[in-house]
Amino acid sequence: MSSRIGSVVIESVRPELGAGRFAVKRIAGESCTVEADLFKEGHDVLVAVVRWRQISPAGQETEWAEVPMKSLGNDLWKAEFPLARNGRYQYTVEAWPELFATWASELKRKVDAGRDVRSELLEGAALLEGAAERARPSSAGHAQTLSDAAKKLKQPASPELIVVALSPDLAVLAGRYADRSLATQYARVLEVFADRERATHSAWYEFFPRSAVRDGKTHGTFKDAEAWLPYIQSLGFDTLYLPPIHPIGRTARKGKNNSLRAEPDDVGSPWAIGAAEGGHKAVNPALGTLEDFRHFCKAAEQHGAEVALDLAFQCSPDHPYVKEHPEWFLRRPDGTIKTAENPPKRYEDIVNFDWMGPGRETLWPELESVVLHWVQQGVRIFRVDNPHTKPLQFWEWLIRRVQDKHPEVLFLSEAFTRPKVMKALAKIGFTQSYTYFTWRNFKQELQEYLEEITHPPVSDYFRGNLWPNTPDILPEMLQRSGPGGFRLRVALAATLSSSYGIYSGYELCEARALPGKEEYLDSEKYQLVAWDLERPGHIRDWIRKLNTARKQHRALQLYDNLRFYRSDNEHVVFYGKRSPDGASQVLVAVSLDPHSPQEALLHVPLKELGIQPDETYQVHELMTDERRLWQGPTTQVRLTPDQPAALWAVYRFRRSEQAFDYYE
Repeated sequence: MSSRIGSVVIESVRPELGAGRFAVKRIAGESCTVEADLFKEGHDVLVAVVRWRQISPAGQETEWAEVPMKSLGNDLWKAEFPLARNGRYQYTVEAWPELFATWASELKRKVDAGRDVRSELLEGAALLEGAAERARPSSAGHAQTLSDAAKKLKQPASPELIVVALSPDLAVLAGRYADRSLATQYARVLEVFADRERATHSAWYEFFPRSAVRDGKTHGTFKDAEAWLPYIQSLGFDTLYLPPIHPIGRTARKGKNNSLRAEPDDVGSPWAIGAAEGGHKAVNPALGTLEDFRHFCKAAEQHGAEVALDLAFQCSPDHPYVKEHPEWFLRRPDGTIKTAENPPKRYEDIVNFDWMGPGRETLWPELESVVLHWVQQGVRIFRVDNPHTKPLQFWEWLIRRVQDKHPEVLFLSEAFTRPKVMKALAKIGFTQSYTYFTWRNFKQELQEYLEEITHPPVSDYFRGNLWPNTPDILPEMLQRSGPGGFRLRVALAATLSSSYGIYSGYELCEARALPGKEEYLDSEKYQLVAWDLERPGHIRDWIRKLNTARKQHRALQLYDNLRFYRSDNEHVVFYGKRSPDGASQVLVAVSLDPHSPQEALLHVPLKELGIQPDETYQVHELMTDERRLWQGPTTQVRLTPDQPAALWAVYRFRRSEQAFDYYE
C-alpha cells in the first residue's frame, strides 16, 4: 500500500512503537484502539478511517478493511478494530476532506444568513455528479440516486431544493463515494501482535524433574515428575516451567554448590547443554525419552498446566556442535575454544556461540530448527535464558520467523539487565520479561516501578512477569524475613501483575543461602534436592488462595489496569484493579513489614469504583472469606506477618423488587 500525501495532516498516531519498526502487543479477542491528531487548513469537514488487516501464519496478506474514526474534539480522532484471532496485524490511518459535507455546512450558514445560493446549488450539483460517477462501478442504484439529486439542484432555487440539498441521507450517500484522491495516508504501516490469553495471564511454577523422587539421591524421570502434577495443580499454577532437559556435558562439570570439581555421582548444571547422547534436540537419558516428555506434557495439560521449556542457546564443551561446526564458536588466539565469562564469574562448563561470525548463515537457521523441533513436541512456551548476552538482531529474526509459523508460541525473557536492554528485548518480540520486582522492597520504589511497566507507553510492548525468587536468586529480604516475608512477596507478585512465578521450594519458605550471597545453599542447579513438601512452616494454603482469587476475578487477570491509592502508612501499599466493564473490581492492601503488625487508614477510590460517598457497599476479603459492609471514603486495616495481605472484591448493591442483591 503506497502512501499518499494530501492536505490533511496526520500526526501522533498511537499506539506506535519505534516509528513503526516494532509491533505493539495486545491479546486476541480484544480490540486495538487507535488515536491520531488530524487537521487541515480552513474549515473543511474531515473524514478518517483506520485501515487494518491480519497477516496469516503463512505470511499471506489479507484484504484491507476499514473502520471509521470519530472526532473527540480538539483535532483528536479515535477508532477501534477487532483482533479476533491470534497473530500479526497491520494498520494505518487515512483521512480526507469530505467535499459535499463541507459544501452542505457552508450552504446552511448562507441560507440562514439570507444569502442568494443559486451558484452554490450548482456547485453542489457538480459534487453529486462526481460522486455518482464514482458510485457507478459498484452500485447503479446509488449512482442513479446521486445523479437525480444533482439534476434537482440545477433547477431554480426554492425552499424544496434547500431541503433536498441538506438531506442527511443524501450527505451520507455522497460521503460513501467521496473523492479519496484527495486523501492523506499516514506515512507508515504499523503492526500489532495479538497474543493468546496466556501471554498476559499466567502463574508459573519452576520445577526440576530430576529431583522429583525427593530423596536427594535418586535421579528423577519424567514419569516420576508426573507424580508432582496433582500437587502443582492443587497450588493453582497453570504454567509448569522446566529447566533444560537435554544431555549434560561432562567436561568441566560443576559439582555441588558450583564447585569446580565434580564427584562421579554429581549431576551437573542442566544449562551445560550437550554430550555424546546429543544436544539441544535431545533429552537427557536420565530423565527418559522424547516420548516420555510428550507424555509428561499431555499429563500436565490434564492437570490444568502448560509446560514451558527453557531455551538456553549455549553449549558444554562436549556438545556435538563443537566437533561438527567448529566455525560456530569463539576461539582464543591460541585456537582453544572460549568458555563463558561474566567477570568475576567464569563458567568453565559452558562455551558460547560466535553469533555474528562467519558461521551465522548456518548457525541461526539451526537454532531456529531447535525451537521448531520442540514446538513439534507440543511446547508452546519458552523461557529464554540470558537473551541479553546474545545479539538483539538474532532474537528479532528468530521470534518473527517462529511466530509467523506458530503465532501461539510465547517467549519469556530472563534478562536481569540494564533497563534499556530489557525494554529493547521486549520491543523486538519477547512476549514477557522478568523484572526488577525481585529487588523492589519499599513502597515508593514498588509504586514507581510498577506504574512505569504497567502503563503506556511501556505496557504497549512490555509485560512484566514478577518472580520473588529463582534458582539463581534468593533475595536478601527472603533470607532474613521468615514466612511473613514469603507471604507478602508472593502476594505482591500475584496481584501487582497478571503474570508471576515462583521457583519450587518457595512454598516451603526455603531460605538457606550461601554466606554473603543471594544464592541458595545446596543449589538445585548442581545437585538433586530432597524436598519435604509437608515440612512445618509452609505457605501452600496462602499461595493456593492467591491463585484461586486470580482465577475467579477478571480484574486480576489483566496487566495494564493497576492503580495505586493512598495509604497513611509507609509500610502498607494499597492498590486496585478493575475490568474495563467494571464487572470485576478488586482492592489490595499489603504490608511490607514481615516481622510486625501494621495498621493503615486506606483511602478508597469511590469515584473510580462508581460508588457514591453515602452509599453502602459490600467487600469480600478473598484470603479469609469474610464479607463486610463498607461506607465512606476510608477504611482501617490491620495486617500481620501471618496475614500480610488483604484482597477485597468490591460489590455494589442494586435494588430489586424483593430485596437488595449485590453484583460485582
